[in-house]
Amino acid sequence: MESLETFVVESAIESEQEFYRKIIEDNLASLKLVPAIGRIKVVLRPEDSLFQMAIILRDVGTRVTTIDIADVEAKPIAGEVMISIKKEQYIPELLGKLWERYGKANISQPDRWTVSVSTDNPAEEAAFLKEMMVADPRHRLHENLVEFAIRATPEGFRVRYHLYKGNRFVFVASEEALKHEWIEEAGAMLEELTKGGKE
Repeated sequence: MESLETFVVESAIESEQEFYRKIIEDNLASLKLVPAIGRIKVVLRPEDSLFQMAIILRDVGTRVTTIDIADVEAKPIAGEVMISIKKEQYIPELLGKLWERYGKANISQPDRWTVSVSTDNPAEEAAFLKEMMVADPRHRLHENLVEFAIRATPEGFRVRYHLYKGNRFVFVASEEALKHEWIEEAGAMLEELTKGGKE
C-alpha cells in the first residue's frame, strides 16, 4: 500500500488498534482511496461507544470537461458533432451526459474511440459540448469517503455525522446520541493533522 504521510489509530485496547488499522487499510485499497488521502487519524473509545475519523486529502484534481478527454468537431453538412475520445476512462460518464441531453437515439458510437451526436445545430452544440462537465472527481471522492468511513465503523454505530469541506473530512459515529464535544474533538484531530502532527 502506498504510504500515507500520517496514519494513526488510537484505542485504549491495543489489540483493537491493529484490528482497525487492518480494516482501514483493506477498505482504503478496495475503494482505491490511497492516492487521495494524505493523512488520517482514527480514535476508538469503546467506553463511550465512539468512533472518530479525521482525514486530510491530497489534491485530487479538478472537474473534467469534454475537451479535457476528447476532440470535438462540428459537422454541419452531416448534422452531427463528432467526439474523438483521447481518455477512455471517462467514456461511461460522457455517454451518460450525452444520453441525458440528446436522448439515446441521437447518439451513436461506431467504435470505442468515436461518438457521434445527431443535432440540428452542430456548431452551437459543439461549442457547448467542449465545455460540458463530464466528471467531478471531488463529488465521487465524497461518496467514496462516506462509504469508506461507514465500512470502517464498528458494527452497530448507526448514529453518524460527517463533514467534507475542501481537502478535509471528519466522521463521527456512535451507538448513542452524538455529543457536541465529540464532533469538536474530531475537529481538533483535523487541526492536528493539518499542522502535520505525527506521533
